[in-house]
Amino acid sequence: QVQLVESGGGLVQAGGSLRLSCAASGSIFSINIMNWYRQAPGKQRELVAGITSGGSTNCADSVKGRFTISRDNAKNTVYLQMNSLKPEDTAVYYCNINYKSSYSTNTYFEVWGQGTLVTVSS
Repeated sequence: QVQLVESGGGLVQAGGSLRLSCAASGSIFSINIMNWYRQAPGKQRELVAGITSGGSTNCADSVKGRFTISRDNAKNTVYLQMNSLKPEDTAVYYCNINYKSSYSTNTYFEVWGQGTLVTVSS
């Protein structure tokens, strides 16, 4: 069983910063991709940023230059540094990983965190 524990959400004023963390634990041999998604009220869940095991990153155009994704492979943890926050960044942020449970398998599994709420006031 693999679990993701997210932290770092909260209420912040526009222009402020927050840092989200997501720690994975359980039967993990290796993690390929780690992602952050978000879902605002009444909207579909969208990919915010992703990072591969080698450190390659991608992010949504709406957060480029403001958000930075990083990971600590030794801790199985992914971070999302969010700067210059805007009210439209208000959403529940979800961590998502793609992992293998053992060396001998070629099957990757996906797991989601429970979400952490980020509220940006104007």
